Amino acid sequence: MHARRHPVAGGHSIDSVEPIYGLVAIGLVHPKNVKRNAGARPGDKLILGKPLGVGIYSAALKKLALDDPGYRAMIACTTQLNTPGSQLGRLDSVHAMTDVTGFGLLGHLLEVCKGSKVGATVHWDRVLLLPGVRELLHQGHKTGASGRNWAGYGRLVNLGRYGEMEQALLTDPQTSGGLLVACAPGAVEQVLAIFRADGFEHAAVIGEIAAGEPGVKVV
Repeated sequence: MHARRHPVAGGHSIDSVEPIYGLVAIGLVHPKNVKRNAGARPGDKLILGKPLGVGIYSAALKKLALDDPGYRAMIACTTQLNTPGSQLGRLDSVHAMTDVTGFGLLGHLLEVCKGSKVGATVHWDRVLLLPGVRELLHQGHKTGASGRNWAGYGRLVNLGRYGEMEQALLTDPQTSGGLLVACAPGAVEQVLAIFRADGFEHAAVIGEIAAGEPGVKVV
């Protein structure tokens, strides 16, 4: 009997004094159910599955400034698997999908915009944050990665009337962040129902896709 061999692909760049060991899970998916971070269409609604702020929690934890409720919220968020993805992949009305991780919400949305040759609008008041994140940010807890993220793609973002706090939150790197879905307007309730059936009660519409050059406007 011949043992099956499976590839281990991908990579991650990180600066750390500690050795880090990681594993990868590889599965199978029908080609027609594959959703990429491209294919979004003007008029599509943007749905985010998890709140933002894990990077700020992590920065506070390293300074021993994260309280027990915050730590529990961080663990609950990062250990919640993005299982709705398999069902969402079967919907023709879902045109693009990605997860929000190290580049922050703005960075991964810009990848969708570039791949789809469209722009996007994010409604700041609809973006849900983890509890206490604003206060931690006011205390100076944020990651260096959020600044590097902004330096890398900030030229493609119009923050409008918003400033450094919103910038830091929208660029905050997420560990095990939520799914970001671009779907037809008529599919919003179906997509939200799939999220909520899997325990993602914070999933919400945060913006929409617009025709135009790749970029993000925050309103």
